[in-house]
Amino acid sequence: MLYDGAMRFALQGRDAIEAQDVEKAYDALTRAQRIMLELINGLREEVDPPLVKQVSAVYMFIYRKLVEANINKNLAAVDDALKLLRYQRETWVMLLDKLHREQADSESATGDSSPSPPQAAPDAPTRPAPDHQPSVQPAPDRPDYQPLSVEG
Repeated sequence: MLYDGAMRFALQGRDAIEAQDVEKAYDALTRAQRIMLELINGLREEVDPPLVKQVSAVYMFIYRKLVEANINKNLAAVDDALKLLRYQRETWVMLLDKLHREQADSESATGDSSPSPPQAAPDAPTRPAPDHQPSVQPAPDRPDYQPLSVEG
């Protein structure tokens, strides 16, 4: 999950700032910033414009806090970004739980006894198996768009 990656890199950046390791702080915080940009670029306004506008504003605020932390080596800015990232992740997990419950309720109401495909846990790794390389397809409306890797 991208939230997990952003939090991991923000925490690494925070630790590096405390250790006064400027290079590690820069690398980690830059990776967290790139994840936030990836989240912003993944939003699709045509689905729900008002919601996308609100979520985009939250993501941009987190991104700006990470930039501020990176430029000024500011622990408070990292902490602000981490607080919001944790909140966003918790909200996402709650949404997934609600959707799974609703799906189970609708299946039990219709009497569908066929087994549903297994669902990954909300915090399960989403990386493909090492021997599988995913194909990167540009988004239809953005020919230059390519997802970022958060491995590392």
